[in-house]
Amino acid sequence: MPGAQAPAAERCELCGTALDDRHGHLVELDKRSIACACRACYLLFTHGGAGGGRYQGVPERIGRDPERPLAAADWNELQIPVTMAFFFYNSALGRVVAGYPSPGGVTECELDLEAWDRLATAYPLLAELAPDTEAIFVHKDEVFLIPIDLCYSLVGELRLYWQGFDGGAEARAALEKFLAGLRQRAVTLVRPGEPLTMEEH
Repeated sequence: MPGAQAPAAERCELCGTALDDRHGHLVELDKRSIACACRACYLLFTHGGAGGGRYQGVPERIGRDPERPLAAADWNELQIPVTMAFFFYNSALGRVVAGYPSPGGVTECELDLEAWDRLATAYPLLAELAPDTEAIFVHKDEVFLIPIDLCYSLVGELRLYWQGFDGGAEARAALEKFLAGLRQRAVTLVRPGEPLTMEEH
């Protein structure tokens, strides 16, 4: 359209550098918020304690353990009222927090921490969780270790499409696309206790 202005380029929230499509994210620990960062700034915060511990880089790894699908009885033990949720360790609270998408955004729910600890012993992938920056994402019997920013991205997308009680067809399609991407990118946990490594993309 004549006279229309091009959208402003997204910029690093630390140094102001223009960002490309594949930039990093940081968790601002005090505010519990996600910040976009250029590659140089992102790399500064990939090790704990950098910058006084204010920011922490969000890892890019995605993992799964297809040999250990989540048993229905174990999911029921967590007492989550839906079939999809994510879990992350909040270092400020000193405990694991559970949340799930809803029409209003993220809905947090009470988590039986003793049940979580039992599951973390039974399912080695849960023990790989890095504080504040990664999440365990569960959909029915599938379990993934993913960057925390992907959880909030999914929540925002589902909120745009959400219709009715169960989200509607467009929200379900968006969720299935998200899951297909996780399945394609996930690295398999080979042995309990072995660190996950990212494959080259």
